[in-house]
Amino acid sequence: MEIDEEKVDEAILALLHLTLHDEGRAWKSFDWEAMNRLHEKGLIQNPVGKAKSVVFTEKGLEESERLFQQLFAKRS
Repeated sequence: MEIDEEKVDEAILALLHLTLHDEGRAWKSFDWEAMNRLHEKGLIQNPVGKAKSVVFTEKGLEESERLFQQLFAKRS
């Protein structure tokens, strides 16, 4: 099966929004390759380190909220 990494990255970014805390941090319990791709895209700060959370960039925080709404919000 061929995996669409762009869709995976969007879903992970949206799910990171679900664990948002401290005005821009999220728990980083996702696939390392995907986290590195999000970093390369400028959406999160470098995920490598001992911290159990990662910091969103301003662009990443906005995009994570948009994707969260798009993928998981109920429509009326």
